[in-house]
Amino acid sequence: RLTAVALLVVPSSIAFSPASPHLQTRQCIFSSRLVPLLAAGPKEDQPSTSTTGPRSESRRRSSSSSSSSRSRSQRPERRSASTRPRRRAPTNAPAVAIKRAPHQFDHTKAEARPFIDAQTELAKQPSNEDAPPYTLPPSSSSSSSPKEITHSHIQFKSLDDMFPNLAFSQKFASSKTFRNELRSSMREDIFDTTPAYAGMSDKARKMLLLPDSSLQGSWKCHNGGWVAPVGKEKKEGAVRMNKLTKVLQSHLGPNAPTGDEFMDTIGSLCGSKPSTHWIDIVGVLDRRIPHSWHQDTGMSMNGDTYTVLLGFPPVDEYDGIGVFSHLVKLKEERWAEEGHVMNEPVLYGRMEEMEEEMYVVRPRWAEGRELVMYRDVDVLHSSPDVAYRASVMRFM
Repeated sequence: RLTAVALLVVPSSIAFSPASPHLQTRQCIFSSRLVPLLAAGPKEDQPSTSTTGPRSESRRRSSSSSSSSRSRSQRPERRSASTRPRRRAPTNAPAVAIKRAPHQFDHTKAEARPFIDAQTELAKQPSNEDAPPYTLPPSSSSSSSPKEITHSHIQFKSLDDMFPNLAFSQKFASSKTFRNELRSSMREDIFDTTPAYAGMSDKARKMLLLPDSSLQGSWKCHNGGWVAPVGKEKKEGAVRMNKLTKVLQSHLGPNAPTGDEFMDTIGSLCGSKPSTHWIDIVGVLDRRIPHSWHQDTGMSMNGDTYTVLLGFPPVDEYDGIGVFSHLVKLKEERWAEEGHVMNEPVLYGRMEEMEEEMYVVRPRWAEGRELVMYRDVDVLHSSPDVAYRASVMRFM
């Protein structure tokens, strides 16, 4: 008999640190079970005599029959599958916790399966931006007198605020073509200048740049740790976001900011000590999912570090919810516990005990409200239970 062995090799996957611009590549190789394959072929030749005639044939048949009978009687009986003892799973096997990135969701497939009409569902939900603050139960390391929050939990900014005299907000809100080209060029420029993506095949590049997929990297351009695209050299004063620059000039005119200026200006809202992490999030669309409340880091370096969201609505002239993350304002600052790993999310789960309709804020996207910013210690946030967007970009 011939035995063949099948080995399954899965191409490398990419793992990212959720709040670091330095992305890492992790090789994942899996081997399949060794599968015995029986190959058809001649059996070993048996010695035979040169007898002829009917008696000889009868003798051979009788001998073969008795030999076969002896062989069967000597073989032990095979037990049926129902009577075989089953292998028990080890009782002392450690439970492995599933780690999710902050933009992922704590829900089962069954809960997310039913399709919905997002606009019909969103019409039933209030924005609730005037929601009262929520008092979190004290954590094990909470100080005796946590600081009460007296400033605004959530701030809105417009693209006109950031780039005046260009009618930026109006063009962004009214032109899906502009939004799509802006988003696509940003993704391509970041992909082509991020070290972790260098050397990937054209096929992998096309897959990772599909518009329904999330992508991450660093927003920092000036003095950033980016690399030059393949076939080019990074020179002093070189522009990183070349494709984005062309799109901005095409739609906003010659006074438009460069792509680098666009990224660094929005990134400057993140405060004095940002991580420079950037991610373009799509999420679950056309389905309802449970909220999964968390903080991205549970920190605000120097007390003035913010998370900034740039929303991309799915249709022109949109005015409504479902684009930005949902938020819960906190009555008191909530910092990550001492010893918490830097840039790891602080997870709170579904918090079903919270009266959601009273506390959940669903920030409204509209022209002049393209950007939302908040400190991570002032709020909890979650992906929308019903999302309606092309994407949302997060700057940290």
